[in-house]
Amino acid sequence: MPQTVQEMLNETDPNIKIEQSTFPGFSLSDHLDNIIESRTENGISTRKKEDGETTETEIKIAGKNWDVIILQTGTVSVLIGENRDLKVNKAVLDFKDLVNNPNCEFILFNTWPSKEEYPKQYCYPSRAIDKSIEKGKCCSPTIENLEQEIELINESYDLVAKKNGLQKSDNGTKFYEILTKHPEIEIYEDDNHPNKYGAFLNACIFYQMLTNKKASNLKYKGNIEPKTAKLLKKIAE
Repeated sequence: MPQTVQEMLNETDPNIKIEQSTFPGFSLSDHLDNIIESRTENGISTRKKEDGETTETEIKIAGKNWDVIILQTGTVSVLIGENRDLKVNKAVLDFKDLVNNPNCEFILFNTWPSKEEYPKQYCYPSRAIDKSIEKGKCCSPTIENLEQEIELINESYDLVAKKNGLQKSDNGTKFYEILTKHPEIEIYEDDNHPNKYGAFLNACIFYQMLTNKKASNLKYKGNIEPKTAKLLKKIAE
């Protein structure tokens, strides 16, 4: 998806350059706490960093005076209130402390519903969130349907954005629009991750946030069929 955003920018705003620090399964906290020891085609192996060590993401952030940083953390991490309040918010503040440019803008990547069956509920062991929590596990509300899920997701990301003074993307609502109004377009690769159509829609959303220009005016369509690309660009608006 970041490469797709860059291709879009190359058409209208080639002075804007995209870089990324993304690793499978990483939460915001993981980017600050975990050292990557090895990589394979199937994933990565990590360990907790020790005093004096710096993670790849910390090195990346310190390397330039970034104008915009987009922060993404998984949907479940914000749906579980204790994790959102104690881990996600802390990680956001820690990221802000790393940035050299005092005028850097932060965008929170608001994600989308999963395709898992209803009802569903997500839980983390409390010890994985904070040792001060006395109960054994912390859970999201029980989710009964798609409408409730998108509402909970958007509300949860809203809380993080308002708490930390972040802009927030609207990817979740756009995915919901596809699911409810254009079910003929499959935007998922599996139960959670976007396929090329979902990634293209996400890229359109971030292109617009970075440029204040309409994605529908872009000629670029990547490897998306022209009719579908046109529709995805329009939905992104």
